[in-house]
This record gives sequence, structure tokens and C-alpha cells, in this order.
Amino acid sequence: MNSAPLSGLYAPSLSLLTDLYQLTMAYGYWQQGMQDREAVFHLYFRKPPFGGGYAVAAGLAYAVDWLEQLQFSPDDLAYLASLRGSKGTALFDPKFLDYLRDLRFTCDVDAVAEGTVVFGNEPLVRVRGPLLQAQLVETALLTLVNFQTLIATKAARIREVAGSDQILEFGLRRAQGFDGGLSASRAAYLGGGDGTSNVLAGQRFGIPVRGTHAHSWVMAFDDEETAFSAYAQAFPDDSVFLVDTYDTLEGVRHAINVARQMRAQGHELGGIRLDSGDLAYLSREARALLDEAGFTDTRIVASNDLEENLITSLKQQGARIDTWGVGTQLVTAYNQPALGGVYKLAALRKSDDSGWDYTVKLSEQIIKTSIPGILQVRRYENEKGQPRADMLYNTAEPLPESLTIVDPTDLTRRRSIRSTNFRELLEPIFRRGELVHQLPTLAESRARALREVQSLDPSIRRFLNPHVYPVGLEATLHDYRTQLILEKRPQRPA
Repeated sequence: MNSAPLSGLYAPSLSLLTDLYQLTMAYGYWQQGMQDREAVFHLYFRKPPFGGGYAVAAGLAYAVDWLEQLQFSPDDLAYLASLRGSKGTALFDPKFLDYLRDLRFTCDVDAVAEGTVVFGNEPLVRVRGPLLQAQLVETALLTLVNFQTLIATKAARIREVAGSDQILEFGLRRAQGFDGGLSASRAAYLGGGDGTSNVLAGQRFGIPVRGTHAHSWVMAFDDEETAFSAYAQAFPDDSVFLVDTYDTLEGVRHAINVARQMRAQGHELGGIRLDSGDLAYLSREARALLDEAGFTDTRIVASNDLEENLITSLKQQGARIDTWGVGTQLVTAYNQPALGGVYKLAALRKSDDSGWDYTVKLSEQIIKTSIPGILQVRRYENEKGQPRADMLYNTAEPLPESLTIVDPTDLTRRRSIRSTNFRELLEPIFRRGELVHQLPTLAESRARALREVQSLDPSIRRFLNPHVYPVGLEATLHDYRTQLILEKRPQRPA
């Protein structure tokens, strides 16, 4: 199993993996002499995806690798020098490009470990350091963390309904390009999958690779049984036959005939795969045929646009499926194409270095109003280690003796904190640009995800109208945020 960080995944330079406005803002900060002013940004999402009650944090290992490689190459700088404004003049001063040439990442980064269950408004990543640098990394961090968190959460939901059944990710051919496929395979495994058809993901990340054959294999032979027999000769101990090229149940009978030949030679058929039709009915009929023929250990694999709701339905219908091959719906997060994570400035060092100016982004929607401060997430747990409530607090200000959390979207929802069992979710990853944290292996992050999701109350894990897990601002932070909103919001006449 390969360990993190992902050495060189983002080499050669991908420093231009950003939006243009990050570079134009960086140029503006440099022009104003603000580039080294200390700033704090938080990366978070507002609501869990898929209408669910939680998300599974992922993508940090990719982000770490990208940050370690952050350096503008000669080709990067030559491209930036070629950019022109509306009047035809160079968009960037050559001296600014010289500054970028010598730029090295020196920020502090704290982040939630991959595989941790997280909730709305909680920082997954906190970046603290020179304003220009902290601004510049926004887009890359968002694209790397948003997508993998989304896919890991989808995989966790599929794991929830699959139970102990095997889950294989088959989505590479439907993924959003090479990188989308690679990162989706990684996140799907982290979220609870058991394997992937993606061979590059197997090589890069140590994910078990699995596969059967396509319909074209059967179509390349004179008849289906001959095709199965030929495949069994190639893989006598690793054969799974796709049985629905012509007639599914007849295909099962052909598979049984070949399985008898295999058994006579000391081998066993691993499984059959159903890829179309009424999967509940066909799997029951296939199971009956296999069991009657004495192949009770032969697995039934199902594919065909599976996702958590369809798997739930199939199980309710009594489907006899042992392995779920999930593809398009998983790797594209079919019913929610983006997580919607944001990256907001929350604190800026005063120009005279006398303390912090806390910042807030206002909105007509309270859910889109940001949270000021240098935030940490404290998770309170019961004696069994099960999460009970999360508190967001400002690490730059002292905590009161008596703790109360306030829902950031509803000030009437308050909860007193009495538990003494807690853990801080944001862990140091970089200090002054140096990696200070030994990232876990992907297998360890996967184990964390499985453990943490199961630690949640079933009411939070359910798909329909999940219970809202308590996440609140520490009361003095809430009061300060309210005061800051009132100061920043213009007073309009009635």
C-alpha cells in the first residue's frame, strides 16, 4: 500500500492551476505592499451534499503534494508575461514576475484528517501566512478538496446501504477526464469502496484492482459458452463471466456448464456479472440456478448505474447480489455535481502589527455570511467516543469557563456544553511552508472513514430528512460575529 504524501503527483509545475483573478489579486497586493501582511483563510462547505447529514473529508493528500510543488517555472512565467490587458499592454509588471519566480510557500496549514466526518460551516483547511500566498492557493485547494470530499461522501453512503457486501468502483470510462477518474477512484476507496477497475489508481495508491470482461469478449467468439471457456483458460482461478450479452438466464446456464468443466480441473468460478435488466429478479433466478448446480460460493456481481437509492431498493426487493459494481453515479456524483465549498478570508493582521482585524463576508442569506476569527473545530464526544456536538471557536481569544454553542443560522438554537471529552479536528500540516505532519496511508484514512461514519447516530446517517448534527459557534464568537455584521451592514432608511 502506497503511503502519503503523493510524491510528485503534481510535477512538473501545476502552479498555474488557478483562476486568473487569484493572480490579479496577488499582483494588486504586491503593488500595494500588502503581500506579506499576515492573513487567515478557511476552506469549508455550507451544507452536506446529497441532502445528507454529513460529509467525509478527503483530498488533503493531493493538496499537500500540490503545495509542496508550488513554484513558478520558467514556462509558467513566460506564459504570464505573454498575457495582455484590454489596451494591449502587459497584464503583469516584469518585476512582479521576478517576485513570483522566487516565491516559495511559507504559510501555516492546519487541516482535518482525511476520512473524518465533517459538517456544514466547519473549516476543513485553515491557511495562515502572507496574504498573497494564502490568496494564491485558494482555487487549487478548493478543486482538490471539494471533489474528493464529494466522492468520498457518496462512497460512504453506498457503503451504508451495501453493508458487508463488496463494493467495486467501475467508473473510469465515465469520469470527468483522466484526473477526475484518478481522484475519484482514490476518494471512492477512501469513502468505503473495496476496489477499483482503474489500474493507474491501483498503481498510484495501492487500491485493489478488480475486473471481469466486456460484452465484446463474448461477441468475439462463435457462441457464449465458448467465450466463457476461453476466458476460464486464461484466468482459471479469477474468472467472473458477464452473462447478459444475449439472454441473461441462458448466460447463467452457460456459465454453469463452464464452471463444471473448471471444477473438474480443480478450479472454481469466481462469479457472474449482471449488467442490465431487472436486477432483483435476475439475481434471485441466477442464485437459484447456481445453488441448484452446486455453486453456492459463486458470487453475483451487479452493475448498471447503481447508486445508494437503487441499491436500497434492490435489497428491499430481495436481490441476491454479493458485489456492487458502481460507476457513473459514483465517480460523477451524479445527483450533486459539486460540493460547493468556499474559501473565505477570516482575519488580517493589523498594519501596525498590534493585533487582528477579523473580517466577515455579508449576504442576504445568513447561511452565506462567513465566520470571522482564527477558527478551530472542537468535537465533543461521549464516553464511547461517539460525536455529540461540534464547537467552532476563535483560537486567538480566550474561552470562557462556561461554554455554550449557538447555531450560526439560528440564534435561538443553543446548547450548553458539559462534556469534558473532546478532540480538536484541525491538525498542523505545514509550519512556515515545511511539512510537519506524517500523513496516514490511504488504507488508514479509509479505516478512519468507516469507523467515523459508523460512530454517527443512525438518525444522522439516514438519507431522508436526516437529523441535523449540532454544530455551533462558541457564544462569545457568535456575539462578536453579530456585532461585526451590524457594523459592516449599511443602515437603510425605512
